[in-house]
Amino acid sequence: MADDKKTAPVIKKVKKMHGGAHGGSWKVAYADFVTAMMAFFLLLWLLAMVSPEKRIVLAEYFKEFSIFKDAGVSFMAGSRGAVQQPGGELKMEQKETKSGSSPELTAEEMKEKISASVDQKMEKLKDQVVLDVVEGGLRIQLVDKEGSRMFESGSTEPTARAKELISIIAGNIRETTNRIAVEGHTDAAPYAVGNQTNWEVSTNRASAARRELEANGIDPYRIARVVGYADTEPLIKYNPRDERNRRISLILLYEKRKEEPTLRAPELESNSPAEPPPPGSP
Repeated sequence: MADDKKTAPVIKKVKKMHGGAHGGSWKVAYADFVTAMMAFFLLLWLLAMVSPEKRIVLAEYFKEFSIFKDAGVSFMAGSRGAVQQPGGELKMEQKETKSGSSPELTAEEMKEKISASVDQKMEKLKDQVVLDVVEGGLRIQLVDKEGSRMFESGSTEPTARAKELISIIAGNIRETTNRIAVEGHTDAAPYAVGNQTNWEVSTNRASAARRELEANGIDPYRIARVVGYADTEPLIKYNPRDERNRRISLILLYEKRKEEPTLRAPELESNSPAEPPPPGSP
């Protein structure tokens, strides 16, 4: 009978699939993760080994870094250092920018330096150099006086005394990093020769002074502007035709700096016993 016949066995073949969720690709991702974590903790360890002073210097370097200006320059050269003050405070200090050079002078200190240099080298012309600290910098004015001019009448070529004065000034500001504005001024006497007026004369004289600065070692990139004001800004306001209104102004620009933050350094543990509290304190 049919029921007595044995049922034929069914054989199922299971094909093992490799890869997917049970493959080995996860091992590569895990190895990358472990490598990244190892590099991260190594970085943390290196930062922990650096002194607080060096960390501040490094932070300042990257805060003010410019790839167009500072590429290839070490962060230790010309950077602001950190000095530990009594009580555990860290304060920023401007370091020397060049080997053997002094820290940047303030406008008042530069004024005294230039004044002393002019007095020593050209005492007869010291009354033609007017120094004053203005908003944004130090203004150095080379003014005319009767019988002693910085430029001959109608000329845009500096006289020998003007060139000598500019040379002295350039020698004092050559090692600084401040940018320089050059301005030309005339008196109110009308001047019109050909197409030139007081505007052209004052502008051309300012440009001539710029060329003298560059000839005496001033980096051209430090020149911020060259402007002629004609007779619109007289030095002697009550007499616009006074010869002292004919002058060249060299302005040493000082950028306003933000106050440096005062940072607290980690306080060192002291082995000395604590002072007893005052009587009556809880």
